[in-house]
Amino acid sequence: MAVKPELRVENFENMAFGMFVHWGLYSIKESGEWAMEIHNISSGEYEKYADEFDAKNYNPRNMTKLAKKVGIKYIVLTSKHHEGFFLYDTNGLSDYDAPHSAAKRDLLREFLEACREDGIIPILYHATLDWHESHYKSDFNTYLEYLRKSVEVLCTRYGEIGGFWFDGNWDKRDADWKLDELYGTIRKYQPNAMIINNTGLSRRGQLEHEEIDSVTFEQGLPTPIDRSNMNKYVSGEMCQTMNSHWGIAKNDFNYKSTAQLIETLCACRKVGANYLLNVGPDKDGNLTKMQEAMLEVIGQWMSINGKAIYDGKPCNIQGYNKDFALTTKEGKIYLFIHDLKIVGNKNVTLGGRVDNPRAFTNLYRKINGVKWMDNNEELIFTQNEEEGLVCVNATGYPYGTNLVVRVAEVY
Repeated sequence: MAVKPELRVENFENMAFGMFVHWGLYSIKESGEWAMEIHNISSGEYEKYADEFDAKNYNPRNMTKLAKKVGIKYIVLTSKHHEGFFLYDTNGLSDYDAPHSAAKRDLLREFLEACREDGIIPILYHATLDWHESHYKSDFNTYLEYLRKSVEVLCTRYGEIGGFWFDGNWDKRDADWKLDELYGTIRKYQPNAMIINNTGLSRRGQLEHEEIDSVTFEQGLPTPIDRSNMNKYVSGEMCQTMNSHWGIAKNDFNYKSTAQLIETLCACRKVGANYLLNVGPDKDGNLTKMQEAMLEVIGQWMSINGKAIYDGKPCNIQGYNKDFALTTKEGKIYLFIHDLKIVGNKNVTLGGRVDNPRAFTNLYRKINGVKWMDNNEELIFTQNEEEGLVCVNATGYPYGTNLVVRVAEVY
């Protein structure tokens, strides 16, 4: 018998689309979030960035309002990255935090207030690998208590948090990270919070502790999660950069196309996973025009197809090639159709066709109609209920449109 998800996990899955935000002292250098390590900057030199980090033009409402507009339901913010700098007031645990920097204030609190104002669920990224705290190398158990206390501050001083997203255990894979104590602190103070711990590039989709609520797929398409040997329902999430870095990198021009990002969002939902798309703000915590523009395009697509993305769940109905179907609790069926052409004059549209049959199997329920979600055009279809076969004439895009992935509602 299938295990039902706990409410926090169900709510997380239903959010579908999140924004990952990598912001910290590295944003000043504008050469990626691993600049300290890869550019061999000493802790003493790197600490000087805190004296420049004034965040004088930081307005997190700009980010949360945009997120709401484009259909993003949750934001994962780096409360502390591997550089060891905290965006929040650590309440005496460390003076390497935002109130002791040039900002002279609690930047995380401002972010959380903005999230709550705009109905965005906040999840806090918290690095476990730490290049700054010397005990990480010299006295690991002392470091682990420091780590736990830094999370306890988040759990007890900032109201309800949607989840915690850890990253860095892959640096000491064989070490005892005392995860029972760390996760126990979260369960004690924030019982409704998701617990996620990134397993990195080499162990995507691996479940490494019984308290984990979602496995991760860093920079790689998620695969269906095999829950047959799990005693709880675990969700999945893919995180991905827009270019080649997580933190802002001014000379990284290797941006993915918005078409790629839309296809990836759909591929995640095909297997029931969430899509966490990263942005790297500038030193003031503001997105670049490029990042905003890309999110706006995805938001336009979501304004048409968002219901299928949020409500749709994986099912037994099978498409061919990249095409697939999702169903909802209420029994609705959504067909996700890829690689359609634009219909029009052959001198302009490179071979668009009106007739484009697409087949789906394992659909035994009698259907009454199929229509595109973008323009409500009724589609011609044939059905063999006994064999569970449906063939839909997926018409090409009207000239002036190309949605990359076109969604049809079956009724």
